[in-house]
Amino acid sequence: METGNKVKISTRKETTEGILLESPDSAIYLIKLKSGYNIGIKKEDVLNIKEIKEKKLVEKNKIALKQNSKLPSIDMIITGGTISARLDPGTGGVSWLTSPEKLLEFYPELTEIVNIRKVKMPFMKASENMDYKDWQEIAKNCGESLNDPACQGVIITHGTDFLHYTSASLSFFLKNLNKPVVLTYSQRSSDRASSDARLNLKCAAKLACSDIAEVMLVGHASINDDFCYAMKGNKVRKMHTSRRDAFKPVNTRAIAKVWSDKIETLTSYNKRDNNKKVELDLSFNDKIALIMFHPGMEPEFFDYLSQRYQGVVLMTSGLGHLATDDARKNLLPSIKKAIDNGLIICAACQTIYGRLDPLVYSPGRILMKTGVIFLDDILPETAYVKLGFVLGHASWKSKIKEKMLENISNEFSEKLIE
Repeated sequence: METGNKVKISTRKETTEGILLESPDSAIYLIKLKSGYNIGIKKEDVLNIKEIKEKKLVEKNKIALKQNSKLPSIDMIITGGTISARLDPGTGGVSWLTSPEKLLEFYPELTEIVNIRKVKMPFMKASENMDYKDWQEIAKNCGESLNDPACQGVIITHGTDFLHYTSASLSFFLKNLNKPVVLTYSQRSSDRASSDARLNLKCAAKLACSDIAEVMLVGHASINDDFCYAMKGNKVRKMHTSRRDAFKPVNTRAIAKVWSDKIETLTSYNKRDNNKKVELDLSFNDKIALIMFHPGMEPEFFDYLSQRYQGVVLMTSGLGHLATDDARKNLLPSIKKAIDNGLIICAACQTIYGRLDPLVYSPGRILMKTGVIFLDDILPETAYVKLGFVLGHASWKSKIKEKMLENISNEFSEKLIE
């Protein structure tokens, strides 16, 4: 039996049909069910296994991008991730779709909502393999589309794991935003019957031609296929490994509830202005790090950081506390030395929700005196992106603290909402 073939396996208890996958254990048959889930069947339990012969399907002609001038015109930017992948029987995982049009073969109804003017594929990468140069490339493609009068908005498909880094970067890179920029995803590949891509893409299409001119991340509001949330790109985070509603707005409300046929706004937003021109500010310094404080952290670690990096976002505990009382692990002298040597150290909160206030308890007040910049309610990932953005501007060298505390793209919330 070759991997990729459909088989029927009979045991004493049941008969199972599915696609035979490459198994990590020679004693087990690994089968992908019609539902999309994988199961393992011990070979010693198998009474019979046979291949199911199916009619060879004639491959469909590549779907052309049919233009419909009666619908709002948008551009799509495809960058990779599960939403741009399909089952690979050899590994049991997924592999990239071979062309942008392949995505539309799974979701032809998308062309009934919007006129897809252009499909761009600057690269195909899993999000963990991206860095700031990829964020800049996406921003360039966005700017080109947004400044074209024929384009009403942009949809970006992307992997989930580090999607909120990209959405945060676009909120800083795209100045004077005039039209919607909508990032979306799926937790399950497009060829699976249980894929969440269909609703996400429909809602993204609806938003892309709306009057909400924001960098937004759009995805399931719950595990059901009912509606999506539109969330600010720099106030959102992936909070679950596999659920459809993995992304949640943090310390703020979602901008809107979105269905494939309507939008219900929940909070204020920047409105579309087709007369404005987007300006690209792609400045970025990648000599930065995102570090989580943990009990027992060695003070000497900050000596290494000051030699290697120009800026660090330090994820502190509670209201901005680190080890300060233990003589063996007191981090304050090392932090002060690193800052005096030129290292920019910012504090963001490990708890994700809530606001850092160093004035509540003495450990926070002592840490603040070293020169650490406390970043209020900003998300650690957004703080990381913002620090690289700020340090990338040589003209801001004398006012880094001022710029880190400036609400450049509404990354801070005046009122926290959970």
